[in-house]
Amino acid sequence: MYQSIRNLWLTISLKKKLAVYSGMVILMLLLSAVFNLQLMNFALGHFRVILNDNSRCQDFQKAMELEVQAFERVVRERNEEAEQDYKIACARSERCIRGLPFDYQTIGEERYARTWNVRNAYENYSRTRDGFIGTLSQETYNVADLYRIYDMQEYLETYARRLLQVTLEAGDASYQEKVPFFYNMPYLILLFSGGMVVVSVALSRLIVQSFLRPLNLLAGNARKIAVNDFSGDDLEVENKDEMGEMVHAFNKMKHATRGYINSLMRNYEMSELLHQEEMERMEMEKRLDAARLDMLKNQINPHFLFNTLNMIACTAKLEDAATTERMITSMSSLFRYNLKTAEQVVALSSELRVVEDYMYLQKMRFGSRVQYECHCAVNAQAVQIPAFTLQPIVENAIVHGISKKEQGGRVILRVWQQGNVVIVSVADTGGGMTDERRIELEEAMREKRTARVGIGLGNIYQRIHSIYKEGDLKIYSSQGHCTVIQMRIPQEEAG
Repeated sequence: MYQSIRNLWLTISLKKKLAVYSGMVILMLLLSAVFNLQLMNFALGHFRVILNDNSRCQDFQKAMELEVQAFERVVRERNEEAEQDYKIACARSERCIRGLPFDYQTIGEERYARTWNVRNAYENYSRTRDGFIGTLSQETYNVADLYRIYDMQEYLETYARRLLQVTLEAGDASYQEKVPFFYNMPYLILLFSGGMVVVSVALSRLIVQSFLRPLNLLAGNARKIAVNDFSGDDLEVENKDEMGEMVHAFNKMKHATRGYINSLMRNYEMSELLHQEEMERMEMEKRLDAARLDMLKNQINPHFLFNTLNMIACTAKLEDAATTERMITSMSSLFRYNLKTAEQVVALSSELRVVEDYMYLQKMRFGSRVQYECHCAVNAQAVQIPAFTLQPIVENAIVHGISKKEQGGRVILRVWQQGNVVIVSVADTGGGMTDERRIELEEAMREKRTARVGIGLGNIYQRIHSIYKEGDLKIYSSQGHCTVIQMRIPQEEAG
């Protein structure tokens, strides 16, 4: 019988297995809940009645004690606070009397009689008490009436104690009747729980065979595959459901993954070799560039150049050649700035001074053909821009724009700020360029093709984008009229 059920269980789908298992679990939980609720209601119902009756009798006894204290205080003090406490105590006593059990069929003959005595005595007492309280507003009252009320209060307290005693005795007797059943309750619960355990064990075995065993096999083989271990035989399970299909698919995937991993390893080894060769080639190129830079620096001795230019400037001053002195001083400043500035970012004022020196030399060369204007609407000392930025762009404006026109032209440098972005614009009234040439230059800058854009402009474009995330360089031009190079340089970021 068990084997037949087991074979049937292995053939049905996972959905049906889960439905059967869930239904059995819910059924067991419902049966267990109903059984326990019935037992608890049967047991706790009697306790609840006994405790409720005892609590009501104790509440009445306590209420009478508080009412007696409040009555004595109102007779003694006769103020508003005492009267308020007295009214509250009386209302509580009346509420507790109404709450006393008064059903003959439920509480029995003796408790019914005791309760009737309490209710009847309190009714007479309350009339006498209220009448006496009405006379307290007079200057004198009847002391005999006061002591009569004290006697009635004492009787009511006695009745309350007797009623509580009778109620406790009745509750104890009722509890003793149910004691045998309470002793047998654990055995009933144990017997029922044992039956539930047997059913649960049977269901658990079916679940383990259907789910956990195939999953454990899959997990074990997956851990081996995770460490690149594809050894071992294929998995075999008895399931003929989705779990069996998944194990079969896992075996096929294992064989396919083994071949794929081997192929990837071979490709990876080839990639590593190619990458290593590429890194070695790049390192050689860096060393070559460094060697070229060292050769260039060695060819020009800065100290010798500066000393020579200063000596020439002093000679020109002695000979009253002010123009020559100014030209030599400007040239010296240009060389000093280009050779000694090591920072990536410098103050805008430094770049503007370099442009002033450069444009002075160009005016000496071209005369009135070249005009220069500078409009700076920012604090040049506080604004930071990349080093070696303005002079190359101004030089391009002279070389590629104004020098090609016989009548010359103007170079206009403007600086202003929008939010946290400083905008630097260098415009020339040279020959301009076509839209095709402008687009070609912009693409060359983005693709780092310096042969088509020139080292200076391409270098500036790359440095702005590498230092500032939001930085940019744009070219605007109109053929035959002008060319504008505009840079956007944020002031809050540099890295």
